[in-house]
Amino acid sequence: MDWGTELWDQYDIIEKHTQSGLELVEKYVKFVKERTEIEQNYAKQLRNLSKKFNLKRSNKDEPECRLSSYQSFSDILNEMNDYAGQRELIAENMMMNICIDLTKYLQELKQERKTYLMEAKKAQQSMESTYKQLDSSKKRFEREWREAERAAQYAEKTDQDINATKADVEKAKQQAHLRAHVAEECKNDYAAQLQKYNKEQSQFYFNDMPLIFNNLQDLDERRVRKIAQGYILFSDTEKHVMPIIGKCLEGITKAGTNINEKNDSMVVIEQNKSGFERPGDVEFEDYSQGINRASSDSSLGTPKGPLDLLGKNKSKKIWLFSKRGKRVTPERIMPTVTEDFSHLPPEQRRKRLQQKLEEVCKELQKEVDQSEALGKMKDVYEKNPQMGDPASLASQISQTSQNIERLRGEVNKYETWLAEAGGRGETLRYKPHMFNNNGAHDLQSPDGAHSDESTPDPSQAIYAEFDDDFEDDELTAAIGNCTAMYNFPGASEGTISMSEGEVLAVVEEDKGDGWTRVRRNNGDEGYIPTSYVSLSLNK
Repeated sequence: MDWGTELWDQYDIIEKHTQSGLELVEKYVKFVKERTEIEQNYAKQLRNLSKKFNLKRSNKDEPECRLSSYQSFSDILNEMNDYAGQRELIAENMMMNICIDLTKYLQELKQERKTYLMEAKKAQQSMESTYKQLDSSKKRFEREWREAERAAQYAEKTDQDINATKADVEKAKQQAHLRAHVAEECKNDYAAQLQKYNKEQSQFYFNDMPLIFNNLQDLDERRVRKIAQGYILFSDTEKHVMPIIGKCLEGITKAGTNINEKNDSMVVIEQNKSGFERPGDVEFEDYSQGINRASSDSSLGTPKGPLDLLGKNKSKKIWLFSKRGKRVTPERIMPTVTEDFSHLPPEQRRKRLQQKLEEVCKELQKEVDQSEALGKMKDVYEKNPQMGDPASLASQISQTSQNIERLRGEVNKYETWLAEAGGRGETLRYKPHMFNNNGAHDLQSPDGAHSDESTPDPSQAIYAEFDDDFEDDELTAAIGNCTAMYNFPGASEGTISMSEGEVLAVVEEDKGDGWTRVRRNNGDEGYIPTSYVSLSLNK
């Protein structure tokens, strides 16, 4: 069924229907545009939200950042940022594949519809013009035929009139004959116009307008198919990013499952353990016996309390918690920061010294590598003068040598402080070639010449001692076993990794610094946190 056959007389209905269909497309395009604006605003708000709660670079070194709950929260913020990117992608694809495409297609449909309506109007005007000609010829024929009838009646009346002359009768007959001839011509013209109009009318109703109506029907059906595709794209656009959105949500779920409250507790202990012993009992001072209230030797070396070691007033009571209503100022709780970290509790001081020592050693290694590179470059210049002037490297070589000497002094300084703090450098197990890939580093004099004798490096001797300790202890008998309660990565030099439930041999007991030396069955040795294992020592 088509419009040209079934709706041949419903031009106004077809015109209104096609116009309404185009308006629906416009309305849908507007709807999708507003949807994309919502998606864009939503994505923007999500990004701002992630940025607002994300840790700044300056805060990423805070102790809390090592806790799994903080790390998982950071992962969630990153996943939300990726999720926002997918919402932006949805908005972009909807705008490109639906709004822009439908808008362009809509303009084409409007132009095509306008062409068909103009053709229909032109055909209508042509038929109306033919009908006017038919009506005019019909009226003329009617008028001339009446005139011919009147002329014939007048001629007959004149012919019967006895008083009329022969000339009058002849004249009346001629006039009647003339009118009859004109009427016959008008009749023929009217018949021709009628035939022409009927032909055009048949062409109009059976050919021209059905063709136009069918074209409009095809246009409307194409519009319906196109908008149906737009409806489907509205859903498919979001479906295409659903797998990635699903991965983002899975990442958020994974961030939650990655939280390990036990490990977080161990990290808090590791970061904040002071190493102080609990205060001993307060001695009874018997004033009735005149006992000296000064510090007594009878305390048998009772460890001092944390506030005593921090230089607090010894006459005051030691409180673990601040009193209510009393404002604690930074001056009260923050001691003066010193280079040797003596303001920190023993355990934290050892960790900070070890960390600082690692940083200085890494910086020293960079300078040593730089010195070796400059030496090789100088050798190349000396052998091939066309490549460069060896003297141009003298200032760099001199500066590098000074940096090496300065850093070695700092290494010695921090090693001394670490020894005073009771540390064993368990996180720093460097070998002598840490600073010398060939067994000894040939320092160059400021003028660029190689020294014949290499100066012994105290820091190398210190690191060599640690290696010697390992070599001497490799055959040491185990003093017990331990079972890992948690995973430990063992990322630092001198430590050893372990998995939860793994059984290791204990080679050296914890000496109070929180680390125990262990050995695997394959002979690998290293240090692990004592709080991460369950010990079973031989008696």
